[in-house]
Amino acid sequence: MKRFWKQVLAFLLMVTFCLVAAGPSYAILTTIGVANFDFDGDGVEDGAYNLIYEGLLGGSGLVWLDYTNRIDTWQNQVNWAASLGDSLTTVTIDPAYSTSIDFSTGWRLPTTVDGPRVLGYDGTTTAGYNITTSEMGHLYYGELGNLGRYDTSGSERPAGSWGLTNTDDFHNLVADWYWSSTVYGDDPDDIAWCFSLYDGFQSTGVWAFEFHGLAVHSGQVSNTAPVPEPSTMLLLGTGILGIAGLGRKKFLKNYSHKI
Repeated sequence: MKRFWKQVLAFLLMVTFCLVAAGPSYAILTTIGVANFDFDGDGVEDGAYNLIYEGLLGGSGLVWLDYTNRIDTWQNQVNWAASLGDSLTTVTIDPAYSTSIDFSTGWRLPTTVDGPRVLGYDGTTTAGYNITTSEMGHLYYGELGNLGRYDTSGSERPAGSWGLTNTDDFHNLVADWYWSSTVYGDDPDDIAWCFSLYDGFQSTGVWAFEFHGLAVHSGQVSNTAPVPEPSTMLLLGTGILGIAGLGRKKFLKNYSHKI
């Protein structure tokens, strides 16, 4: 009898796996290709940089350019990101993915949820640690899985346990300050939001400060390989359970004869 129920459990686990596999295709961070740029305009490509997609494959998300621009003022970084298409020479998308994104325009700095500057540790404030509502904070904490210098209770973590320790397919992130594209609403003519990849701290800074720039592009990326329909997998699972039921009847019939 135990053997029969082990078989049933195995069938159920198989059905669960099939249904999960047939669901929407999720991606945390996926390198979808590379982009080449001629930043200095001399006609020679300065390098190829990963295009890393954050989001649901088949849905809307963000494409991060794995390139850190040198430190500069806020307005200059905003201008740099907006003009990236002018320096773009070629884009090569991995054949496993498809996208209709026009990378020759639409680049920008990451955004931050604006509001009165309130410092905190539990991730619910606009400034401080463990904040994932900004695009930089979500990348640092949520996707890359890095820890802030302070935990949600405000206690400092042991040295070596926090900071930019995980970078996934990013090769050009630096543990330093980065500008956001979002201006600070209480002083929109002089202050903007920024984020530190050094220790996960979100704050505001005067436009004249010189921080790094990181560019993102909104858009949709999909798998090129077809994904099985959930209904098809459900029918398969129902069939498996039917077979299991017939097996149980046969087992009980044989078992009763032996009694």
